[in-house]
Amino acid sequence: MDYVYGPGRNHLFVPGPVNIPEPVIRAMNRNNEDYRSPAVPALTKTLIEDVKKIFKTTSGTPFLIPTTGTGAWESALTNTLSPGDRIVSFLIGQFSLLWIDQQQRLKFDVDVIESEWGRGANLDMLAMKLATDTAHTIKAICIVHNETATGVTNNLATVRNLLDEYNHPALLLVDGVSSICALDFRMDEWGVDVALTGSQKALSLPTGMGIICASPKALEASKTAKSVRVFFDWNDYLKFYKMGTYWPYTPSIQLLYGLRAALDLIFEEGLDNVIARHNRLGKATRLAVEAWGLKNCTQKEEWFSDTVTAVVVPPYIDSAEVVRRAWKRYNLSLGLGLNKVAGKVFRIGHLGNLNELQLLGCLSGVEMVLKDIGYPVKLGSGVGAAAAYLQNTTPMIPSRI
Repeated sequence: MDYVYGPGRNHLFVPGPVNIPEPVIRAMNRNNEDYRSPAVPALTKTLIEDVKKIFKTTSGTPFLIPTTGTGAWESALTNTLSPGDRIVSFLIGQFSLLWIDQQQRLKFDVDVIESEWGRGANLDMLAMKLATDTAHTIKAICIVHNETATGVTNNLATVRNLLDEYNHPALLLVDGVSSICALDFRMDEWGVDVALTGSQKALSLPTGMGIICASPKALEASKTAKSVRVFFDWNDYLKFYKMGTYWPYTPSIQLLYGLRAALDLIFEEGLDNVIARHNRLGKATRLAVEAWGLKNCTQKEEWFSDTVTAVVVPPYIDSAEVVRRAWKRYNLSLGLGLNKVAGKVFRIGHLGNLNELQLLGCLSGVEMVLKDIGYPVKLGSGVGAAAAYLQNTTPMIPSRI
């Protein structure tokens, strides 16, 4: 069946891919060009330097790989570890589950710490494992900063403090796919060894670029890591970095120009302002959920995510029907519940190039959908709660003051 466009715009509120800003679309609307010409390496050099800023690192080395977050996961693992290496990994939702599956298929010895979906990583269990690992058999800690399936954000500073407390040399590998450029992330301060994100999340680009940043410690580990890697090999990139040509194979020219425009928008707003905006939108969404009389899948406030909220529906409602009805009737795209929470939650993504009025439109649509399927919501309740908060907290647009 061919689907036709509805009137107006689709309201895209899945937790990635997200809305693409008009300046980014315009920047990408260009022909192909020779990536060995002087222009593309010059562009790439500025991108590599500016990408460091979104990770908050001065010592890290970025790699812009034409792939998705899944490829970035693989790059982080295979460049720093060898088959059989023991790694501790936290299972807290669908995306941490998928990363663990990848780790196991790559033949690492994966020590899984599992939590109930809706809870954060069990850091008490990590402390116990670090305390007893006097032989330092644990080679890496792998953690998802923001678990998109449940709307749970983990405290990376605490992970670093535990590694330091036990004087443990394990590498810290972080999936920041739905956090970097939206949540507070401090690569150098938190001693993160490999951090990664995807272009389609908070950067507000199309899917297709995995962005990885490696610490000096991670680069040193890559010299002795024995995992097989070809396409994802950092060493190939480093050779071309030294030559000043940057690309061991063909990049997406359009995505590079799009990344330039996306970074310019972020820096114009100010990265700290971007993070504050996401906090504001996340809080407004949670207030709306509370006003609807529904529960957040995330079980404690300390784990609340500012990029996605997973809303638990009553047992008599199939959350997939919320998503279907939103798309079919109101041209509103919401996120499905995945795996263990399928049918139990729907997800509201509030990340990327997004403002307060867009969010209020989404919340209004959710209210109408809930009313449609028989949930006794008072129309305007969630929108009113969110609007009251946003009206008191939304600052002037920085570039218009």
